[in-house]
Amino acid sequence: SLRHYLNLFSSPEWMTSIGQSAIIAGFSALIATVLGTLCAIGLWRISSRASEVIRGILLLPLIIPPIISAMAFYRVWVKLGLLDSYLGMIIAHAILAVPMVLITVSASLANFDLRLEQASCNLGASIGTTLRRVVLPSIKPGIWAGAIFAFILSWDEIVVALFIAKFRIMTLPRRMWDGIRENTDPTVAAAAVVLVVVTISALAIYAIMMKRFQTTETQ
Repeated sequence: SLRHYLNLFSSPEWMTSIGQSAIIAGFSALIATVLGTLCAIGLWRISSRASEVIRGILLLPLIIPPIISAMAFYRVWVKLGLLDSYLGMIIAHAILAVPMVLITVSASLANFDLRLEQASCNLGASIGTTLRRVVLPSIKPGIWAGAIFAFILSWDEIVVALFIAKFRIMTLPRRMWDGIRENTDPTVAAAAVVLVVVTISALAIYAIMMKRFQTTETQ
């Protein structure tokens, strides 16, 4: 029966949660993509022992258990007044997603031909122009991969949301969690399908974009 899906998309509470998750995931992915890309390029240009130490620090969110990160966010966000706010959720998810972007962009930079950058500089292009017209187009697959992974991480994230989101912010995973604990509404199953479909769609979009990029490079 599709009545549970009808209940999902006709319920103001569920639709609000879907909208909040989309907004938070979109903005956190954007911030994480910009910061992660800049960090990856900066560490790639420095290429020293210090840069490896910095890289290790930036990758800590992938190593630290989510419950520890959630507790840390809670303690800091209480002092900053960011609990149960869009800004608090977006910053927290962006911090968690930066390592994803850093890894994918660094992988693309590892295959970047340094002679292209040298040729651009020798032809009179500034560092900014070289970065915008030579480096970034060459590492586009890594940037898109990082952005999509960052979006998926935020879209599916539940542990941090349980700690720093209370009443005003109720993301889709958080509402599903409350639905499972407090009642047996089958709408939760319909919401789970939507969660999975959005995740798979994001991965499918990435696959299509990568195929087009490879076709363009071949031509």
